[in-house]
Amino acid sequence: QVHLVESGGGLVQPGGSLRLSCAASGTIFSILAMGWYRQAPGKERELVASIVKAGDTKYAESVKGRFTISIANAKNTVYLRMNSLKPEDTAVYYCYVDLQRRPDYGVENYGGQGTQVTVSS
Repeated sequence: QVHLVESGGGLVQPGGSLRLSCAASGTIFSILAMGWYRQAPGKERELVASIVKAGDTKYAESVKGRFTISIANAKNTVYLRMNSLKPEDTAVYYCYVDLQRRPDYGVENYGGQGTQVTVSS
């Protein structure tokens, strides 16, 4: 099995910063991509940022220039640095991973339990 452990959420004032971390553990042969979704109350889930093994990144328009996603391949960990936070960034943030557990297995997707980010004065 594969487990994802997220950390780094919390309460921050507008304009502040947070860094989320998500570590994948278990039987992992190769990680193909990792990323973050978020969901605010009453809103649809939104893909915030993603990164593939080669390092290419994608961001939602709403966070471009403020958020940075990075990956530590040796640690199977993805980070989301969030700067210039706004109240509308308030949501539960979920990490995900696309990986192969064995060389002869297909690609599987796993998601984390979520971490709350609240931006408020």
